[in-house]
Amino acid sequence: MNRYILLTILGLLLCLNIYICWRLWRITPGIWAVKAAVVFIYIMWMTLMFVSFIHIEKMPLRMARIAYSVGNTWLIAFLYLLLAFITTRIVILFRLLPVSFLKDSPLGFFIITGGVALLMVAGHINYHRTDRKELTIITDKPLERELKIVLISDLHLGYHSRTAELKRWIETINAENPDLVLTAGDFVDRSMRPLIEGGYAEYFHRLKAPIWTVFGNHEYYSNAHQAKQFFEKAGIRLLRDEKAEFAGITVVGRDDRTNPARKPLSAIADNIKGFSILLDHQPYHLEEAQNAGIDFQFSGHTHRGQVWPVSWITDLMYEKSWGHHRRGNTEYYITSGLGIWGARIRIGTRSEYLVLNIKNP
Repeated sequence: MNRYILLTILGLLLCLNIYICWRLWRITPGIWAVKAAVVFIYIMWMTLMFVSFIHIEKMPLRMARIAYSVGNTWLIAFLYLLLAFITTRIVILFRLLPVSFLKDSPLGFFIITGGVALLMVAGHINYHRTDRKELTIITDKPLERELKIVLISDLHLGYHSRTAELKRWIETINAENPDLVLTAGDFVDRSMRPLIEGGYAEYFHRLKAPIWTVFGNHEYYSNAHQAKQFFEKAGIRLLRDEKAEFAGITVVGRDDRTNPARKPLSAIADNIKGFSILLDHQPYHLEEAQNAGIDFQFSGHTHRGQVWPVSWITDLMYEKSWGHHRRGNTEYYITSGLGIWGARIRIGTRSEYLVLNIKNP
């Protein structure tokens, strides 16, 4: 990222947080010591996020897990406190609330801080509710047999995840009795360290079906070499700008666009005669799959914004940021992901996996 753009973003972030601290000071009822305590807690929460981001690899694993899990929830609090204060200020300008609502106000303090806290708790509960999506494609292209494939993406295994959660996901996949499991990248969150030290690889051997994957951008952010070694240890087949056949279908695994040297799709998907599935982590340039004659593309990356109103931003960024889509003879599914980045909170979105049935007429 350009240095000036980064400095601009950090400057804007600083100004917004100064605004939030000022509003917290104004709205908190009581003497200055009480106000100072509230603002201090907020600043320490923010500081924990930045400290964990910079120094997490140097912390003991247990401390790193706590710092990451707690620190990243600040981002959600920041977003909704900012929205709450701005919205309330607009309402006051229209004289629908008194100015006193934002000054030394027990009621205002309770409604805004309590409301944000309740929203975050509800978002944490919502994150643990996983949707099952199902799609059936009937193709004239010959198949060896009817196939059932489970497709997942964006597990983001790392400091904020536990092996108990991974075990639950694997049990859910096994309960579907799939022929094949395909993933669209971002197995890892930001570091391979918790996966290696936590023995995550052994859990994937409990899957009853073969599992294939591609790299996402987070595999590159963490350590692509270590990620490749992890997949080998876990028995996960990695496809990097290559294709592989399974029971009459061809799976095309495209390397993530983080790699500037990745091959064009047309060079990877040449001479495919049967039904084809493309795994491409980031859903940019969907016309490429259509032009290459791909039957079905599966992508992730967007998380559907993870929390509202970020979902509105992802809708503007992508041709399709979530769900089923079609272009000509090519069908697509862009998933909101099974796991999550950062805070284990979803507001206005749901975790999900896709069951794809492929059959002849």
